[in-house]
Amino acid sequence: MHKGTQALVQDFYELTMAQGYFDSTLKDDVAVFDLFFREVPDEGGYVVSAGLFSVIEYLQNLRFDEDDLAYLKKKGVFSEAFLEYLRDFRFRGNVYALAEGTIVFPYEPILSVKANIIEAQLIESFLLLSINHQSLIATKGSRVKRAARGRKVMEFGTRRAHGPDASVLGARAAYIGGVDGTSSVKTDQLYGVPALGTMAHSWVQMFDDEYASFKRYCEVFPHQSTLLVDTYDVLKSGVPNAIKAIKEVLLPKGIDRYAVRIDSGDLAYLSKQARKMLDEAGLENCRIVVSNSLDEHTIDELLDQEAKIDAFGVGERLITAKSNPVLGGVYKLVSVFRDGKEIPKIKVSENPDKITTPAFKQIYRIYDLDNDMAIADLITLRDETIDESKPLTIFDPLHTWKQKTLENFYVRPLLNLVIEDGNIVDKPASLEDTRQHAKEDLARFWEEIKRFEVPHPYYVDLSEKLWKLKDKMLKENTN
Repeated sequence: MHKGTQALVQDFYELTMAQGYFDSTLKDDVAVFDLFFREVPDEGGYVVSAGLFSVIEYLQNLRFDEDDLAYLKKKGVFSEAFLEYLRDFRFRGNVYALAEGTIVFPYEPILSVKANIIEAQLIESFLLLSINHQSLIATKGSRVKRAARGRKVMEFGTRRAHGPDASVLGARAAYIGGVDGTSSVKTDQLYGVPALGTMAHSWVQMFDDEYASFKRYCEVFPHQSTLLVDTYDVLKSGVPNAIKAIKEVLLPKGIDRYAVRIDSGDLAYLSKQARKMLDEAGLENCRIVVSNSLDEHTIDELLDQEAKIDAFGVGERLITAKSNPVLGGVYKLVSVFRDGKEIPKIKVSENPDKITTPAFKQIYRIYDLDNDMAIADLITLRDETIDESKPLTIFDPLHTWKQKTLENFYVRPLLNLVIEDGNIVDKPASLEDTRQHAKEDLARFWEEIKRFEVPHPYYVDLSEKLWKLKDKMLKENTN
């Protein structure tokens, strides 16, 4: 999608800082950065992580070519020695990440990078744009699919996406979140997400009459006939002409899978009336598909009104996450390794939400042994382990008197080493496996956490050791 390499898909300050490190005694330091977000979009209860495959592909192929170096030289900012360093640049660090499709919550690292400070700094923007965008759309896709209550959902947003990359990768992310297909042919070609679609209003308008357009489409695509019935009048002409074409062309061939699509008007009312007309004509098998500026809230309301809808096409409000189009992930330095010794780092702010949690970390998800449901997440120092045979007391990081002692539980570490010394050591799962992982992972959270309105907060706590370190560092940096 990009001309040339992706090495310069970054903010300029990453390069200026990199040269600053290169020209200083810090250039050999190893840094740890966490990538995390602070708020769930749409005031929802969870985020579906996505984009790791893009990160891995990028890091494996990250190179500065001669065009990149010539451009940087023209800027008149960078030294010849630094440009020579970039000529041979490779990512040789480690990446620890959640499996793509894992459910994640605010302040938890979706991934952690441990690498030479220059390497870690130069990859910041690409990692953020990949994880932010794809996690955002995967989360929206999950919400839309849940609102459909088991009905099919197609992603129809290709023409409304913010550019080709957003279209293709957004459709892939939505599929991870749970939607069943896409209108994007390129996404099908590259990633195997089923491409779906039939006709636009222009097809109907090109013929002398509506019936002729439906009849011809059924003749050309007898096994993929979804007839768009709202070009003129859904109930007076669209549905009657669809019924006629289906009976004359499809039924004599023994075809029993076909549909009508409504793309405007009162979808609840029209779907009910269309269902009645189709059933009276003996076409109980005919599915009703609707589209037109849908999102999870509209779909939820339509089904509450007992609309007779079998499938949804969701476009702009899904592919752009229109209701809240920013995940807001950040990439923060949390530790430095100098001469093999870890030196935790913290960012302090008058805004408590912007205070970071220091140190190289791990996340443990805690499950109830009796029902296999998630209880809470515990962020720990990287080398901490949890003894599942003993009671575990967790506490709120802000309101420490809020404590809970857990028994009869088991834990699963979430941050896994995926790249070591620049080499892939944990190959990303297939898209189908990733999609299934997202579905299964979400199923292990209580419904109260997944509500669209005022979801119950999921508990993400710090271990006692990590909390004490953070508290100590805050006091040292604020006194």
